[in-house]
Amino acid sequence: MIWCNIASHRRSGRARRLKGALAAAIAGLVVTGVAAPEATADELPGWLSYAAGPSQAAAARALAMPAEAKAAHDDVDTEHIFGFSMGSDIGNKGEIELEIENVGRFGRRFGSYTGVGVLSQVKFTLTDNFRVAPGVSFASTQISGVPGMIDNRRTAIAGASMEFRYKLLDRDVMPFGLTLHAAPSWNRLDELTGFDAQIYGSEFAALMDKELIRGTLFAALNLWYSGGASRDLASIWSHDSEFAVQGALSYKVNSMLIVGVEARYVRAYEGLGLDRFAGDAVYVGPTFSTHLTDKIGLSGTWSTQVAGKACDDPRHLDLDNFERHQAMLRFNYLF
Repeated sequence: MIWCNIASHRRSGRARRLKGALAAAIAGLVVTGVAAPEATADELPGWLSYAAGPSQAAAARALAMPAEAKAAHDDVDTEHIFGFSMGSDIGNKGEIELEIENVGRFGRRFGSYTGVGVLSQVKFTLTDNFRVAPGVSFASTQISGVPGMIDNRRTAIAGASMEFRYKLLDRDVMPFGLTLHAAPSWNRLDELTGFDAQIYGSEFAALMDKELIRGTLFAALNLWYSGGASRDLASIWSHDSEFAVQGALSYKVNSMLIVGVEARYVRAYEGLGLDRFAGDAVYVGPTFSTHLTDKIGLSGTWSTQVAGKACDDPRHLDLDNFERHQAMLRFNYLF
């Protein structure tokens, strides 16, 4: 509601007074677009909070939010509370954050297989909606007695990447949050086999989340695509791609701990354009996120393949294209 001073412009007749007040209110809205601080939450229509733009809408919803709920809501960053799945939050403008993400892959149908990838990133939140994060990755592979794979034990620098994220919808303003993710990468090491290779790849994702219960229960839905071209030591090129749908629920136990569950459906293809289906897998597992201090966070998950099938293989689970277990432990430090 826009407050306007019309006391000095008295006119005779109730109709003329109402007409003058309405005209002044419309003029004030067009020229200033600013609600007076004295306006209460009940006086601000819901449609106006969306039409006013992101900053004014956020302020309007914050005004309407009870103090207790606002306090519980403001201290939750949803980016890393869902395991492998991601929330739409990207941090505040000007923040710089170090992230070390450790991903482990364990188990094939026969033999012994362990693969660990470590991605270290420095995240720069340039605006409220845009963030960049250069990174370097390391890989460790231990393979013994796995059919179709050469035994190998190796640890080395794997490659480099650059991550871009743009927050398209702010979950504090809109019905749900939506962030777009893109990350081109270059690798000198095949993390699957541990052997030298030249790999050029990219991944793209739509990261969506929503608070189901204010400050307590959160949900996420992700759509992921990744593809790459690789050349081995024999200079033979190959192309592959993956598509994944991921969903998670997380519950805030207290101010320091959030726990939840995550499910992921992943499909593997030959070819960059999801050309020839190779196999699929369903992973399910628990998740956690905790604040060790106000600047240090730890989160992770352990996922087990519960369903899946490789192309032309009648056996249960796809252990040709995927591992039996996948785990992640992530460390974050906010400068």
